[in-house]
Amino acid sequence: MNNDDKASETLARLVAQTLDTKKADDVRILDLRKVSGAPAEIFVIATGNVPSHVSALSDAAFETVKKATGLNPHKVEGYANAEWILMDYFDVVVHIFLKDKRSFYRLDDLWSDGEQLSVWQNK
Repeated sequence: MNNDDKASETLARLVAQTLDTKKADDVRILDLRKVSGAPAEIFVIATGNVPSHVSALSDAAFETVKKATGLNPHKVEGYANAEWILMDYFDVVVHIFLKDKRSFYRLDDLWSDGEQLSVWQNK
């Protein structure tokens, strides 16, 4: 594993742990580095209870990453509706859904070839 791979995992775990701490449901990290055609190296996927929770989760992830690394997401989409917020950190893409949107889009199933990484395991 090279340093870029380790950096992606570290960022993904930082986000996932933040979301878990803020009471997101079903927080998952999907390692897509060995999946052909994947749009990112790692997806972090989580569920919020209501739109205000989804936006609060996004805010918490943003603030934690900014404070720890100085990074801003390249792009954030969906914040206005807060049904599905996507935060693009290039190699790591964060998806925060309302439950019905997560069930509808089924990213967990679509990218199930990816390896699921532990949220709290430190490598």
